[in-house]
Amino acid sequence: MERLDKQGNYLAINWNDIEDSIDKATWEKLTEQFWLDTRIPLSNDLADWRTLSDADKDVVGKVFGGLTLLDTLQSQDGMSSLMADARTQEENAVLNNIQFMESVHAKSYSSIFSTLNTPKEIEEIFAWTNSNETLQYKAQKINDIYRHGKPLEKKVASVFLETFLFYSGFYTPLYWLGHNKLANVAEIIKLILRDESVHGTYIGYKFQLGFNELNAEEQENFKEWMYDLLYDLYANEEQYTHLLYDQVGWTEEVLTFLRYNANKALMNLGMDPLFPDTAEDVNPVVMNGISTTTSNHDFFSQVGNGYLLGNVEAMNDDDYLFRFDDDDQK
Repeated sequence: MERLDKQGNYLAINWNDIEDSIDKATWEKLTEQFWLDTRIPLSNDLADWRTLSDADKDVVGKVFGGLTLLDTLQSQDGMSSLMADARTQEENAVLNNIQFMESVHAKSYSSIFSTLNTPKEIEEIFAWTNSNETLQYKAQKINDIYRHGKPLEKKVASVFLETFLFYSGFYTPLYWLGHNKLANVAEIIKLILRDESVHGTYIGYKFQLGFNELNAEEQENFKEWMYDLLYDLYANEEQYTHLLYDQVGWTEEVLTFLRYNANKALMNLGMDPLFPDTAEDVNPVVMNGISTTTSNHDFFSQVGNGYLLGNVEAMNDDDYLFRFDDDDQK
């Protein structure tokens, strides 16, 4: 993206002359659903927290530690790497918004920790997060692509992270929400999920613009790289899931959830699903945690007061999917 005209003048962004209408629609969507963790009464979950077993508490702490690490990666390295390859000035503005909200997400987990955990427990969670091999593997694998990958590779890494790798952590609060526990913690997760659905859809759309500019041979070579990356990340995610969930007996259910969301990541990128798992295969309690709200929406619908407690909008399959025909490209 050129920020200078032919005379070398720096170009002001002009939102009245939009190159890609999806940029404007995404900006409006993201700003309409702005939220902060300080608006959620997390202390109301303390009674529920005290009823959990030590193993359950251990899982909660570790999954949120892992999510903190991945959101830190997105906010500190991911979005800045994508900005270097933005097609429009408005896309840069959208990515700036996404970068800020990824920082809000990362901070939100610390708000959960400070409410539920002692200072010693928090220290232990972050020590585990910053040294666990399987968690560090996926963070470093994605970060290496951010630092050294090609523009389309960076977009694939971002979508795989936001629409797939996060979900081994999201399973836990959605599970407890389905069992009427930790409702305010889950409210934050639902707000994060709502953001991530837009992030993944938007970046996937930008990927499709670039991918469709490749010739047939280049597309096939790129698909091979992409699916190899997905298989590698899934193999590591299997290990991570066993490490977290064997102690509570949820491993197989979480892996089903992961495969389902891996398919969603591929759909965001305009690709066909890989795994046989569908929404019907996922634990219905967890799926209800995603979808139980007062209204459905599509990607461009109005949000209104959606960030308020108890009014988080539902995510549906359309939130993960933005495909377009050649005639739709601008």
